[in-house]
Formats: sequence, C-alpha cells, structure tokens
Amino acid sequence: MNDFIISLMLMGALSSGGSLPFWMYSNQYGLMPESSGALAVASIRSEYDPEKTLQWRFGASLAANCGSTPLTNRSLSGAEGLSGAEGPSLIPSELYTGLKWKALSLDLGLKHHDLDYYGADTPTLGSLSSTGGHILWTGNSRAIPGYTANLEPVAVPFTAGRVKVFGSWGDYRTFDNRYMKGALLHRVKAGLDIKITERLDFHGEMDHYALWGGEGRGISMPVNFSNYFRVATGRGASASGTTSDQLNVIGDQRGSELFRLNWRGNGWRLSFQHDIPYDDGSGMGFQNRPDGVNTLWFGFDRKDRWVTDVLYEYHYTMYQSGTRHDRPTTEKEREKLDPSDQYHYWHHIIGGGDNYFNNGEYRSGWTYYGRTIGNPLFFPAGTHEGTWTASQVVLGVENNRLKAHHFGLAGKLFRKAPYKLMLTYSLNYGTYHNPYTGESQWGKPWGTVKETPLRQLSAAFMGEVPDLLRGLALTYGLFADRGELLPDTVGATIGLRYTIQ
Repeated sequence: MNDFIISLMLMGALSSGGSLPFWMYSNQYGLMPESSGALAVASIRSEYDPEKTLQWRFGASLAANCGSTPLTNRSLSGAEGLSGAEGPSLIPSELYTGLKWKALSLDLGLKHHDLDYYGADTPTLGSLSSTGGHILWTGNSRAIPGYTANLEPVAVPFTAGRVKVFGSWGDYRTFDNRYMKGALLHRVKAGLDIKITERLDFHGEMDHYALWGGEGRGISMPVNFSNYFRVATGRGASASGTTSDQLNVIGDQRGSELFRLNWRGNGWRLSFQHDIPYDDGSGMGFQNRPDGVNTLWFGFDRKDRWVTDVLYEYHYTMYQSGTRHDRPTTEKEREKLDPSDQYHYWHHIIGGGDNYFNNGEYRSGWTYYGRTIGNPLFFPAGTHEGTWTASQVVLGVENNRLKAHHFGLAGKLFRKAPYKLMLTYSLNYGTYHNPYTGESQWGKPWGTVKETPLRQLSAAFMGEVPDLLRGLALTYGLFADRGELLPDTVGATIGLRYTIQ
C-alpha cells in the first residue's frame, strides 16, 4: 500500500457584510459557512502507484464549519412547507476506497470529482477555471456518494496508439433536503483522445447525468430495473410515469459535450476548449449553439516562476435552443400524424427554452445541499433576493442565461509562494421565464427584445506561504464583490495547513 498523506487545515473567514463574497464560498466543495466564521478540515488519503498493476487506495476527509446567524430563516418562494433544519456543522467531505487494475478502476463512496487547470501546480488553491474545466460538475457542491467504474484511455487497435478511448459509469444517491427526496443519480461518460501531431492533440467527451427515483409532492418514481433501464438508455417513462416523462425522457437528464485542443511548445503549453451544456435532445444535437464556456489557457512547464499560468474564459448561455419550445402544427403536418397522440398532433416541437439545470418535476434541479453542482455562475434560487440558504430546500437555479468574462492568473511570489488571482465580470439575465429585470425574450423572435442584465464583478486573490516549519503552510485570501446581483462586500481568510507525507 502507498504511503499516507495526512493534512489538517484551520481557517478563519471574515466578511464586511452578512454573506461571504462569491469566490470566498464558491468552488469550495460546499464546505465554507454562509457567513463570517471558521472552517476546519482533517484528511487522510493514499494514492495509486503507477508502477503497480493491481492496487488500492482510500481517502477520508471531515470538515467542521461554524458561522454567524444564517441570512434568513424564511422559506423560499414557492417552497412553503419544505424548509428544513439548518445544515450540520460536521460535514463528511470524502470517504472512499478505490481498486485499480491496469486501465480499469472502481471508486466506491464519497469522493470529489477531478478538476483541470490548477494554477502553479498547486491543487490546494483550487482550479484557475471558474468551472474547473467541467461545466456540469465543478467542485461547487458537496460530493454525492456512490460508485464510479472508470476506463482510463486505452489505445484503439491499428491506430499506432494515436487514438484512445475512455469512459465512466456510475450511480449515486442524494441525501440532502430536496424537492424529490432520495433521488438517485446515474452517470455515463464516453470520450476520445487523438494525437494529431507530436505537438497537437484533441480531447473530446460526452458526460451525461440523470436524476431519477425518489418522492416529492404527489410525485414518485419507483426504483426498479425497468426504470433504471429507461434511465440508462434515455427512454421515456412507461404508462405509469408522469405525462412529462412519457413525452420526453424519464427523470431529469442533462449533460455536457466538451471539445479540447492541446498544443505542446518548447517549455510551455496552450489549451483551448469549448464546453457545451445540454438539458434535452435539442441541446444534444447542438441546436443550442453558440452556448457554452470557452476556455483559453497558457502555462509554462516550469512552476517556479512569478507567472506560471494565464487563463481566460467566456461564458455564453443566452440562446438555449431558441425562444420557443413548440408551435401549433399546420393542417398539412396533422395529416401525417396520429390523432391519438394528442400532444404531438397539436404541437410541433422546436426545442427552445432548454432552461439549464432546472426541471419541472425534479424541482431542486442540478443542486445538492443548496449549492449548484455545475457552473457556480448559475446562482441557486433565492440568491438575488437574499433568501437563499443551504439549510432549506432550493428550487433549482434562478440565473442560467448569462454572458461572463473570467480571468485567472497564477504563479509563485519570489518563485516560492504559490498564488492565484481571479476576476469575473458577468451580465446576468435570470431565466427566460423569470428575467431579473426588463422584458422577457421568451416567445418572441430571437433578437427582437433588448434585454437588460444585472452586472456583477467578483474578485479573489489567494495564496500560500509554504514551509513556515516542516510541513506547515500559511494560507490567505482576499475577496470582493461589487454589482447589482450580489451584495457589495469584501472578505478575507487566513489559516494554517499542516501536511505529513
């Protein structure tokens, strides 16, 4: 078995307002308190040894946070009677074991997803990317327990190792206080790596998720093999399912399509990727273009420079396959349709209004313990009004139509102390049906409405001072928000991390 890595981190957080600045609590695996307070995290883990064929690993992490009085104890709009108790101060962040044989591995338990674009080769500072390189699962929420079976990249025969395939298959269970209690989550990922030249390679993947099962207000979905098969194959519900699940696909299904080009220079690397979200078939068919997160990253191989990594991201999720979901069928179209299918007989599906991360039946949408699982700029319901709190049932996201510029810079001060700087400027429009301000674009020809956004600027500067003593590092952070969507506030963190390895 590999050596243990043991870590203990103690940190204090202070804000000038009632809530913490955006980058102070976002992409922190749901561990930070909602307001000024403290956080402690103890962890132990082992890593795989690349020289061994059959091996196992494990990890455990326990967090404790405490903050001042939550911002509100009011129920969210539309969630009367669903509010729950405040979240626990003790949080099991990770608890997993893994087994690996050659290119196959299995992880079982509570484990964080892997992220990309770490700055200055320092994972403890988090990713430079606002999404961690993955729009659907960003590290913004707590981990969901379950299993994941993985196939690492393996060469396709007769390609001289230039083409490789990889994938994952997993199932998980939610335990938070949500609209559909006890919902299960199914995941399937498939991808392709192509070595185009000695310097240029391509990476593409489709990552698909489906929430299913559970019970809500007047809605329930049995957990049985028949429904699991329909979820795994993307089919509609049987006659016993809801009308919506029969007309579309069973459960709350969504995913992402990621395309990345990597260029290797002499001592540096360049990466560009387009990460596309989808919530239905129109999005899967690229009908929602140009929506997505575009990431451009440049990094030096040597990580002992004042500047080691530079990243820019542009978010655009305004179109969502158009401003209409359907239109009335024409008489000529109805001549070719089955009158017994009353919905499709009278409605021609266009596919617009994808409404990312929301669902009409799984109304908590793509959130877990009150925080968005994916892109943190898709704010959970109640954020702008100041009624959001992770201790209550959250009914999806309130902001999935936005334009945003995100800039990241990382390096090592005096070539020793890692840091990262992030600046995010966003134009936030809410959703098609509930815009933050002004007239809605929904139902009108694209581009005929001049929409008005809420502007927001969020900044963060984080760093570490290593080797104060053997294994002891000082951590710090400065944060600020200014704009029309979040409260104007500044905040700071300071802490100590002790690591034994």
